[in-house]
Amino acid sequence: MADTRYIFAPAAPVTLPVVGSDLLFPVRRVYCVGRNYADHAREMGGDPDAEPPFFFQKNPDNLCTDGRFPYPTLTADLHFEVELAVALHSGGDSIPAETALDCVFGYAAALDMTRRDLQAQAKKAGRPWEAAKAAEHSAPIGPLGPVTAVGHLDGAAISLDVNGTRRQQAPLADMIWPVAGIIAHLSRLFTLAPGDVILTGTPAGVGAVQRGDVMEARVDGLTPLRVEVV
Repeated sequence: MADTRYIFAPAAPVTLPVVGSDLLFPVRRVYCVGRNYADHAREMGGDPDAEPPFFFQKNPDNLCTDGRFPYPTLTADLHFEVELAVALHSGGDSIPAETALDCVFGYAAALDMTRRDLQAQAKKAGRPWEAAKAAEHSAPIGPLGPVTAVGHLDGAAISLDVNGTRRQQAPLADMIWPVAGIIAHLSRLFTLAPGDVILTGTPAGVGAVQRGDVMEARVDGLTPLRVEVV
């Protein structure tokens, strides 16, 4: 007789919609770049001229596309961070920066929602950031604009409004490490593969939100992302 004490159900794959297509993009991993805009590095107490890029991860199912962000538990200081998301259709190890953009399938507007008080505690204690950065639903994301339709967003800007007031804005060119450099450096640390999503950092102006607030993230050339804190 079969042992029925344990039932293992495969997790449903996390997928992202693709603009102009019925296809869905299956997500493998989610990497995030810390302090990748000079002004934000300074507002968080860092030196943008002294650091190579550093990375942390979110869980694939932290990505959410329904436009609703449930306020997480155990925080009284929940912050928004608007980011450009990069979705890869190929990968590898030690990818040269000169060819790194060939790995990109498409881009999306995204948010890195952060329990800032828990992050500050973790920093002070020298502990990992997962509790601060990987709360449930902590990576709202818009539909992917494929490179074949939107290009590589040369000259584009990124911005975030909260309740109709502009809170963050910068040209993507202000990134300390551009997309190609991020992919090249990250591929020296991990083997990148199709389905990987990279959040590329946030500009200055991060701040707290409360239940009922509405965030609108925009990247020129991409579908805007509207998220309500519930």
